Amino acid sequence: MRARAPLFFALSTVVLLACSSKDEPGTKPASQQKPIAPEPIFWGPDCDPLVPWHCGFPFPSSTQLADDPSTPTKKRVAFKAGALPKWGNKDTAPSAFADNDGFSPSGTLVTYMWRATAAGLPTQDELQTSITTKSKTIVMEADTGALVPHWSEIDMLTPQDEDRDLMVRPVVRLKDATRYIVAIRDVVDPEGDVIPASPAFAALRDGTKFDHPSIEPRRKLYDDIFQKLENAGVPRKNLQIAWDFTTASKQNITQWLVSMRDDALKTVGEEGPEYRIVEVKDDADGVARRIEGMMKVPLYLDKPGPGGKLVLDPATKLPKQNGTAEFPFTVWIPKSATETPAPLLQNGHGLLGRRTEGGGGYLTGFASKYNYVAFAVDWVGMSSDDRGFITDTIVTDIGGFRTVVDRQHQGHINKLLAMRMMKGRFKNDPNVQFGGKSAIDPTQGCFYRGDSQGGIFGGVYMTISTDVTRGLLSVPGAPYSILLDRSVDFTPFHFLLGMPYSSDKDMPIVQGLVQMLWDRTEPGGYLSYLTKDLLPGTPRHDVLLHVAIGDFQVTPLGAHWMARTIGDTAKLMTPAARPVWGIPEQAYPFEGGSGLIEFDTNTAEAPKTNIPPEKSGDDPHGVIRKLNAAQKMADTFFRTGKIVATCDGKCDPE
Repeated sequence: MRARAPLFFALSTVVLLACSSKDEPGTKPASQQKPIAPEPIFWGPDCDPLVPWHCGFPFPSSTQLADDPSTPTKKRVAFKAGALPKWGNKDTAPSAFADNDGFSPSGTLVTYMWRATAAGLPTQDELQTSITTKSKTIVMEADTGALVPHWSEIDMLTPQDEDRDLMVRPVVRLKDATRYIVAIRDVVDPEGDVIPASPAFAALRDGTKFDHPSIEPRRKLYDDIFQKLENAGVPRKNLQIAWDFTTASKQNITQWLVSMRDDALKTVGEEGPEYRIVEVKDDADGVARRIEGMMKVPLYLDKPGPGGKLVLDPATKLPKQNGTAEFPFTVWIPKSATETPAPLLQNGHGLLGRRTEGGGGYLTGFASKYNYVAFAVDWVGMSSDDRGFITDTIVTDIGGFRTVVDRQHQGHINKLLAMRMMKGRFKNDPNVQFGGKSAIDPTQGCFYRGDSQGGIFGGVYMTISTDVTRGLLSVPGAPYSILLDRSVDFTPFHFLLGMPYSSDKDMPIVQGLVQMLWDRTEPGGYLSYLTKDLLPGTPRHDVLLHVAIGDFQVTPLGAHWMARTIGDTAKLMTPAARPVWGIPEQAYPFEGGSGLIEFDTNTAEAPKTNIPPEKSGDDPHGVIRKLNAAQKMADTFFRTGKIVATCDGKCDPE
């Protein structure tokens, strides 16, 4: 059993004494008396006294930034070691985050109030209430006063009531390099009583004195915070806590991957990387020919395997080539393509999977039915080869997750280079010639499809690709800060993640730290550039989002977040299985944008809290990719850009 923080023992003692004391005349029985809140404890000089009951809150906060005129935001993240969650007896190293010039635009905003409840907080089903001044939780763009839609919840993955954090989850990606203000008021405990502000925050709010060296220097900052809130119609008098933070810049999040893409594509040229054939097998996986090969690509890591770190140029601070490495690829040529040349379809595999997923199943079945040459590479950094390294990182040093993200950069580059190779030199390989002509005709198009993790990471692929402009993201979601807690796949990782830490209060902060690192390779960092504010040298892209209501593994809330983040070119196609707030509705057919289609498989909706569904009944996660209606819709979208009705009314299993 995990050890608890000292506060937990102190609290337990207080409650035990209260419950065991002799009842006084005219008082409630001890068993009915309200627990006594613990006195604020000063944790250490690196901690913020605004939340004195545990170090690290609120998160993220401008108090964790330092001035740096060299960055686009003029800031950089400057965590103090004592303010980060400790793994075992060690401090998490602040150096892992020191080159961020702000906080994640996709992360969860977290604080702690003793015995806080969700009563009256804006829920995932009442998002419209979160952008009114009556909301108990406010997320506001500081300069404009614009309110950000969100839901708020109590961390129900934590078993102990007194260890549960309050989490505020924006339902759209925040703007780059932008200051935000978070304000919370009128949150109540289980007895319905409003929880008082901490003495330190009350001193800032009320203009009274408080004996801590960080308070007086913050008066000017908080005068600005309170004034901006009041200008927006949020008075200070009943605030329980408020704070501000600044998001990272677009350049800071994307420059490594974009510079690698441009350098790698320039290196390999229009024909793509060189390769060698390892195996050719006919009548395999339900297709005419399966080809296994190894492609030779520019390497940007100090070693190609798990644990490889990006090699950065000392002058530019950008990744640089470190020789070359070989990575495997698999190609499936259906019988139809041996007679009629076919377009290219790249597949993205599922969580910690392999490139061979879908061979002999949904992928090769689709390729044969609709005539595509399908191919895939392992998603380096999130493939089966990485499972052990990721697990070791989780239980040793969460700052080391940066190395996992480093290798994911190489994985994205490999995906791009594989497409360039297939449409370039590979189409002329003797093994893809039938009757004197190639089975591959890239002039018909180059497309992407992915399920689950392939749908998630496909959001990055579809934002950065220069060769593919239309793709299918099946059962996808983003960001991981929303997805993880609500997935049955994350349960064992959550257990491992909690082992090194002394308190469950740390878990949302740990996930927030991971999100800061992960933004550089996951769609939370990229999707807002899919159709607008495009990355340099990058075309516009459109995607289909196929979603399973009640999905056990990837919550539909993540797909909704993706659609809102893409912007008004992403439509909820109607007739729809249900309304989705904040996504404009569009009747079929539709051309010139992206579409969200939810499939109703008669599976119960997931819990309304941050816990995964119970495994009662069939998981619809793997159903959608096999449906004729979903496949036909994808084929039409790939070839024409049109989203057409392929369901009889709303989409459900055939």
